[in-house]
Amino acid sequence: MKFISTRGGLQVDCASKAIAKGLSDDGGLFVPEKFPLVSLDDISQLCSKDYAERACFVIHKFLEEYDYNDLLSACKNSYSKFEDCDAAPLVKLDDKLFIMELFHGPTLAFKDVALTLLPYLLRKGCDYSGVQQDVLILTATSGDTGKAALEGFKDAEGIKIIVFYPSEGVSDMQKLQMCTQEGGNVNVVAIKGNFDDCQTAVKNIFTSQEIREKLLEKNVVLSSANSMNFGRLVPQVSYYFSAYADLVNSNEIKLGDKVNFVVPTGNFGNILAGYYAKQMGLPIDKLVCASNSNNVLTEFFANGTYDTNREFFKTISPSMDILISSNLERLIFELSGRDAELTKTRMQELKEVNKYTISDSEFNQLKKEFFADYTEEEDCLETIDEVFEEYGYLLDTHTSVAFNTAKNFVEYTKNDKAVVILSTASPYKFAHDVLSAIYEKAPKDAFKCADKLFELTATPIPEQILELKNKERRFNKIIDKTETLEEVLNFVK
Repeated sequence: MKFISTRGGLQVDCASKAIAKGLSDDGGLFVPEKFPLVSLDDISQLCSKDYAERACFVIHKFLEEYDYNDLLSACKNSYSKFEDCDAAPLVKLDDKLFIMELFHGPTLAFKDVALTLLPYLLRKGCDYSGVQQDVLILTATSGDTGKAALEGFKDAEGIKIIVFYPSEGVSDMQKLQMCTQEGGNVNVVAIKGNFDDCQTAVKNIFTSQEIREKLLEKNVVLSSANSMNFGRLVPQVSYYFSAYADLVNSNEIKLGDKVNFVVPTGNFGNILAGYYAKQMGLPIDKLVCASNSNNVLTEFFANGTYDTNREFFKTISPSMDILISSNLERLIFELSGRDAELTKTRMQELKEVNKYTISDSEFNQLKKEFFADYTEEEDCLETIDEVFEEYGYLLDTHTSVAFNTAKNFVEYTKNDKAVVILSTASPYKFAHDVLSAIYEKAPKDAFKCADKLFELTATPIPEQILELKNKERRFNKIIDKTETLEEVLNFVK
């Protein structure tokens, strides 16, 4: 299957080349030339398979040149690192209300689903596409991607990884997870600013011919672990199919019934994976985009204008503190009828005047596929408390945003179909804020908060959190966003 750039500047003849490059030279994102179709009969057969087998089936639809049995072995190895070898277990809270838990992997966040598999996809992608140089993974993170990428690529042969994160834009636990990372091929650097500053700095490096040539002189090529890389995105498509199969298996729905998915959203990759699943044939009714106070996406879905001329808020759901949602470009490309020139123009408008507007016909199409809403800080905290009181279930701050949005979606639309909320992180990664929601006095120390959460809720503290207490902090550097290139070149010496 061929892959094309959303901005029309490059086409590659297979997925492996798109994965190896990560980002197109013109700054666009790689998308498949077509969406492979999955029938209801295919979905029925997925019902009898385990998670790794389901993932392999879906992923191979796009990655045709990868050997199926080799890919299956890689999926089994990756998802053996998850609790019960299931990367996306489904929990029933109420009639037609379900939580898909995506935080049972090595770093307790949904990014693990893709980033435990991406090292295999990237290494094989380089082999298939003839890349002989060492690979530098360059990643910006709002918290969870960084740790998951570091853990996935640590000590990988022929690969180095450097992660940039906003110095004051992640939780204490997220920061500790990254700054104590083991591995001889890793580097972690804080940038003064927010996630958008980190992401823009990384994108600028990717799109600079001069920088690529300097790296080639050092026998190094760039790739990405962000969801800008199709290899990061495609494993996420799998868990939508898996959730649907689980609903059928448990007789909660009949094969062919439509289902709603509610997704806490920042960079738009997670919900875009659901859109891709729907294009492939998964019976999805609405994809519900849940934002926090940085509600640029909510307004886009309300009026068709994407406008980042607005105040940036630091919130208790930091992985969603994003104003420039990179993966929205892939959706814009599809809405435009795959008009690469128009997409390129809109992305240039976003860069120059910080906004663009889609056409009426595109906006009508958008409204058919999506519903969007946002949740303020106070409501986020109240939802954590209310859900624990009613269901005895502990939400993290991002899933709380999604839960509140799901409630608003059902009340507003009167939609009576099953609702699956994607839970993207363990509550213990945000222990202070979660504890603040259900207890009056939360200590400043994150580990004391975790202990108190366990005492109050009996929700087990993950071993990964307990181990952080005694880990050495290896990375403490903070730089200005203008120094990112220098940091990269120094790292690959």
